[in-house]
Amino acid sequence: MNFLILAANGQIARIVENRILSGDDFQNINLTLGLRNSHRLASLGPKARIMEVDLTNNQDVNKAMYKQEIVFVDVVDHTKDNIITKNVIETMKANRVSRVIFANILGIYNEVSGEFGRWNLQFVLPGLQAAINSDKLLAKSSLDYTTLRLPWLNDRNEIKYSITTHNEPYIGVSGSRKSIADVILKIVRNPELYDKDSIGIADPDTQGKERPVY
Repeated sequence: MNFLILAANGQIARIVENRILSGDDFQNINLTLGLRNSHRLASLGPKARIMEVDLTNNQDVNKAMYKQEIVFVDVVDHTKDNIITKNVIETMKANRVSRVIFANILGIYNEVSGEFGRWNLQFVLPGLQAAINSDKLLAKSSLDYTTLRLPWLNDRNEIKYSITTHNEPYIGVSGSRKSIADVILKIVRNPELYDKDSIGIADPDTQGKERPVY
């Protein structure tokens, strides 16, 4: 399977990459990594294809998309007019790639309740409309997409999470980057998982907290 990671130097992306490149159960994955400064991942060169990709540049994204089968975008699209999401959708269609996993934020459906929900809204409000639009563009695209509504992230050395779908209240406020990477890899193993859905991911033990848990 040809797997493209865009914004490939992101912290979650790096965990995904390390698990793929070090795990025997991912030997069938041909990994392409797209990022602005390719030298940052130069050490992975022998094991993965490294490309310089500016996500706001349609030609860059199109070159990276060639012959891919599944795509993970490890950045929330806060750009003007959602140029990142639009470039990904357009180039996927042009290259007949259908499966995409796209990072986003919690709160795009007003699904986060209580004091934490009010606090979170204050912080995400400047980029909220762009995040909402990114999810809507994917939903209307006819692509096999999964929106990841990420919690406030921490670097705990644990994999522990619950998943809620788009029409359920968000459970939890925080979660580990390792947990998010684990969800992504489950989708890579089974691309039909959470197809055409938006999922919330967080540590259920943080439910009811008023602030992020680090």
